[in-house]
Amino acid sequence: MFDLTIDDREAREVGALLDDLAGTYSTVEDPAFQRRLPVHAHELPVRVREHLTTFRLGEPAGVCVISGCQVDQDRVGPTPAHWRDQGPVSPALREEIFILLCGSLLGDPIGWSTQHDGRFVHDVLPVPGDENEQIGTGSAQTITWHVEDAFHPFRGDYVGLMCLRNPDKVATTYADMADLEIDEETAEVLAEPRFYIRPDNSHLNGASANGTVPSPGAARLMAASRERILGMHNDPEPVPVLFGADHAPYLRLDPYFMDFDRMDQEAAVALKRLSAEIDRNLREATLAPGDVCFVDNFRAVHGRNEFTARYDGTDRWLKRVNVARDLRKSREARLHAESRIIF
Repeated sequence: MFDLTIDDREAREVGALLDDLAGTYSTVEDPAFQRRLPVHAHELPVRVREHLTTFRLGEPAGVCVISGCQVDQDRVGPTPAHWRDQGPVSPALREEIFILLCGSLLGDPIGWSTQHDGRFVHDVLPVPGDENEQIGTGSAQTITWHVEDAFHPFRGDYVGLMCLRNPDKVATTYADMADLEIDEETAEVLAEPRFYIRPDNSHLNGASANGTVPSPGAARLMAASRERILGMHNDPEPVPVLFGADHAPYLRLDPYFMDFDRMDQEAAVALKRLSAEIDRNLREATLAPGDVCFVDNFRAVHGRNEFTARYDGTDRWLKRVNVARDLRKSREARLHAESRIIF
């Protein structure tokens, strides 16, 4: 893990910046705020900028953590009962701004039309009825380690998590590709397009919903998005699990949503070997309030341990963002050049 703890002076600098931005913008959904994000990101303390730039360019580890920011528990209030329960102004606006500023040093934060009603920042918290779901609103099941949105060609390069509350010390799990030992024969099989990944339930449910869209252009893109997601669910294209440099490959897998029945025997054996190696190297990071964690979505997998939700306003609560290094590759699925929402 590549970590940094900011000192008291830096924490004050961050706090002053967040106060200023929260006084200027009432929501992170504001296009003017999103346009200025890369500029404001360079007002963060130098050590924070250096740390995230090294993480992006040098790839020193699969997971990066920045600690030392403070979260006012009274200001953010109780953990919401549902991610839709946010008013016009988020009580955690400062925290949303901070994780987006950090993410902007890695690339461009993005959202999905098929997740959280197309919101830019997601609330990760337990929701009644989702206890046994393999999504961020679940709790009773371990979230199996995975690459975020592994099924999608426009998936983010990084997943960011900022902890607002974690009284039960629920651990985020992760494994770094650099720590895995994979024999050459297995790696060769994993690098061939012989594996099938379906959309996870959050995207599938979002694609199946019949919500309204604000414009004819958005309606057209939403229809195309639904067709793409449902097509990936009904008949996914074969993809490789390993790709990139032979000596330092990237990975793409989500075993819980992979179709083992369609794999040939050799591919299934290779995937099981890789999965066993990831299990052997799985580590835990217990985020505390104020901690920001970025997972390199090409170099690491991540998940979450199970816990018992109380639904009393004190449960674990994180903010989540996705970050893309190359925004142009998703242009066909975005409404306009500056839009950060992928359909």
